[in-house]
Amino acid sequence: MTHLIKQLLAGLSMVSLLGLAGGALAEEKAAPAVEKKTAADAPKKVAKKAAKKEAPKEAPKAPEVEKVVYHINDSTNASAALRNIQNHLAASPDTKIVVVTHGKGIDFLLDAAADKDGNPYNINVEKLASEGVDFRVCNNTLVSRKIDPAKVIPQGKIVPSGVAEIAHLQAKEGYVYLKP
Repeated sequence: MTHLIKQLLAGLSMVSLLGLAGGALAEEKAAPAVEKKTAADAPKKVAKKAAKKEAPKEAPKAPEVEKVVYHINDSTNASAALRNIQNHLAASPDTKIVVVTHGKGIDFLLDAAADKDGNPYNINVEKLASEGVDFRVCNNTLVSRKIDPAKVIPQGKIVPSGVAEIAHLQAKEGYVYLKP
């Protein structure tokens, strides 16, 4: 009988062990897997931290230069436009300004051009050009009006088309458009 009791107790112990093991298995399935960390994982952590620290930082971007194209197609507005440009540069001296002219707007960039009061334009144009302002004159206008390109003052650079130049400056070079 003792032998029978021993077998019975051994069987109960086995059932208990299986029940516990089965319960532990059920818990493993229900609980999310926890990653076990070993000593071998330590170098990986150190390498990750070092990579983060060693990653080259981007240099701070220099502020972009403000770029503006002034559009003049009527020289009766030229004096006001030149004053606007002077004021613009006084307020924001690093601004890159291009003046594009076509049609009647080229007249103030021709030899001996003067405003309605007889004041020559070339004095203000020369001053602005010395401050970095570019003046561009439409060749289509010169051709259609039969004006000799030699009559354009030295500060005026002849471009194939005034309107195409404005479009290019806006679309391809990021210039802001102003029409005084």
